[in-house]
Amino acid sequence: MECEFPRVNSNKEEIINYFKETKTIAVIGASPDPSKDSHRVARYLLETGYDMIPVYPKEEEILGQKVYRSLVEIDRPVDMVVVFRKPDVVSAIADACIKRGDVKVLWTQIGIVNNEAAQRAKDAGIHVVQNRCAMVDHRELMR
Repeated sequence: MECEFPRVNSNKEEIINYFKETKTIAVIGASPDPSKDSHRVARYLLETGYDMIPVYPKEEEILGQKVYRSLVEIDRPVDMVVVFRKPDVVSAIADACIKRGDVKVLWTQIGIVNNEAAQRAKDAGIHVVQNRCAMVDHRELMR
């Protein structure tokens, strides 16, 4: 997939509201490796008080939390989905968010943009944040 500029995105005021209204965050691509950004962000979200659900193809636990293999396997409501996967995978993740019916925010980390998937999610009533770091934004906006 070719690099894209995020045409579908949220502003800072909206992002502040998302953080305030969110209780449960699924982290797609959460790594068990403490040196990886996805691990650090997942740990930060957990330590900040969110119910962080790691989604990863291996492992049974990450950061003491049960690991799920996919978003559809999660057996409780999910407010926000934070994505640490390549842009071409975001399409399937957006579809899973839409299918679940409970996801309010689809968030892709820095460098991850898929405008087509973002527009589909937005059309389904899901707020979209692309190409931003959830940890950096939370630290900056929620202090």
